[in-house]
Amino acid sequence: MSAPQAPQRTEVFRVVDVIRKKRDGLELSRAEIGDLVAGYTSGKIPDYQVSAWLMAALLRGLSRAETAALTDFMLHSGQVLDLSNFSAPKIDKHSTGGVGDKTSLILAPLAAAGGLVVPMISGRGLGHTGGTLDKLESIPGFQVGLSVTRFREVLGECGCAMIGQTAEIAPADRKLYSLRDVTGTVESPYLICASIMSKKLAEGIDGLVLDVKTGSGAFMKTKEEAAFLAELMVETGKRMGKKMVALITDMDQPLGLHIGNALEVEECLDVLRGRGTEDLHQLCIELAGYMFLLGGRSKTIEDGRQLGEQLIRSGQALEKFRRMVELQGGDSAVIDDPRRLPRARHSMDIASASGGYVGAIQCEMVGTACVVLGGGREKKEDSIDPSVGIVLHKKVSDRVSAGESLCTIHYNSEARAVQAKKLLDRSYQIVDSPPEPRRLVHEIIPAAGAA
Repeated sequence: MSAPQAPQRTEVFRVVDVIRKKRDGLELSRAEIGDLVAGYTSGKIPDYQVSAWLMAALLRGLSRAETAALTDFMLHSGQVLDLSNFSAPKIDKHSTGGVGDKTSLILAPLAAAGGLVVPMISGRGLGHTGGTLDKLESIPGFQVGLSVTRFREVLGECGCAMIGQTAEIAPADRKLYSLRDVTGTVESPYLICASIMSKKLAEGIDGLVLDVKTGSGAFMKTKEEAAFLAELMVETGKRMGKKMVALITDMDQPLGLHIGNALEVEECLDVLRGRGTEDLHQLCIELAGYMFLLGGRSKTIEDGRQLGEQLIRSGQALEKFRRMVELQGGDSAVIDDPRRLPRARHSMDIASASGGYVGAIQCEMVGTACVVLGGGREKKEDSIDPSVGIVLHKKVSDRVSAGESLCTIHYNSEARAVQAKKLLDRSYQIVDSPPEPRRLVHEIIPAAGAA
């Protein structure tokens, strides 16, 4: 597919003019957006100017035309894959990010075991949320930087592969993704849409299942914000001829019990063995059901759910994960012995100051605590400590006694643990009676072919 061409124009492009224009709430032309994306991708426009534009875009918003143009130019900043040689349906899933959201590691092999091809291009942690690539890299030897050629080979051998944006795939998004993380501009629905859809459309997929998070641990804090983003992405994907469906799912508390890269891999292995926490298992089955529905592997969503359950019970999904790890250079022995994953040197329990029920968990604060421990990035150049994190023992509605452990911190730095403890002490709300349970899936925004 050829790259989009910006309309011809006679005026001289100056970045400062584009910054001012967006600062003042004016709509940029397609040509201006194209010049901005091309200039930043090539290194001609520095981080500080694009940071200013990103903040203006966050505060002023983008029009639908601007969002479509940004997505298109980011998509065509690199190679768009042609996977037409694979006869099986190419279906992917993407989450907008949350605390403890590790579903991609389960869904890619689960969907591949059910006969789909899953060419998953993922990202690193953003803000207080974890990143799929960071989790995968906690598996010793696992390579996320595969070439496009090797990516195709892995897909051909096991039906799924999980990589990051290489120089060949959506390089504009790769640069902007890192910059947004450290400039406080992650939350813009327009920038999120352009980032996700440019990366996903570059995969050569037939359809996409979106998991749009809402709640205290999500970038979209309200259901209305989440629905707006979901509709924006579904519309963008449909415009590009893709099968689309979006699920609005709960992120008012962490998903599962483990937060932190190696700890989350361990929890994923539990789910693939048919164990693990109910909320994580349930959401994976729901998302897998829609992947099978879009890919034509099931006629109804209920049939898709049942297929997902059967593939986990039979061990086929776990074996797909094992094969993917092997093909991408990882130590597949961790599948049978998770103790081979990185382990923190120390642990500390966080005790409840009073008895009662967990009324709420300030989910973003828990995610920030994991970042403070070293499990995420506070600056663009920061490295990740894959071994640190938090294991929850109590979640919303659980009964707790005074002095009982709410969670355990796994850490390597005493100073970081002290900071994380302060955040975790404030993140739990203890009440006298259990709150009303929240739904895991709040809303489904369907396209043709999705129930």
